[in-house]
Amino acid sequence: MPTPFDPQVLLTRPLMAILSSVSSDATPCNAPVWFLWEDDALWMLGSEDSSSVRRLTSRPACAVEITEFDPAVGILLHLGLRGSANIEPNDPARFRRLLNRYLGKASDWNQWFVDNIARIDDPAGRFIRLRPDSMFTNNVSYFRSGPDLAWP
Repeated sequence: MPTPFDPQVLLTRPLMAILSSVSSDATPCNAPVWFLWEDDALWMLGSEDSSSVRRLTSRPACAVEITEFDPAVGILLHLGLRGSANIEPNDPARFRRLLNRYLGKASDWNQWFVDNIARIDDPAGRFIRLRPDSMFTNNVSYFRSGPDLAWP
């Protein structure tokens, strides 16, 4: 039986999240995203012309799944968040904090990536903000060892 854990365990780690939304024709869609947990909300990158931003602008209901899976040591943690997303203007300071989380200190960033892909100061940049209505965790880290030796 899965056991709960503190969501901060995953929210503070630079893991990939999967953002799920619904298109205007009710087709389910998902996308891998980097995220930042601040102000009791999940902040994910987007741009004014990205498909996730377009979908969430018209249908803000969404779900996000974050997992940590390490089969060698038997860790399988799952965090689910549900709610309605808001599309927020670009915030270069928040963007830099998010990149720090995944890329380390700014002096180590690949400048080509920053200039051509990230575009931190781009006014077309957007943040997808999810302040979850519900959050749940499942720790099934005992899949290798049994529940008596599960991850704390």
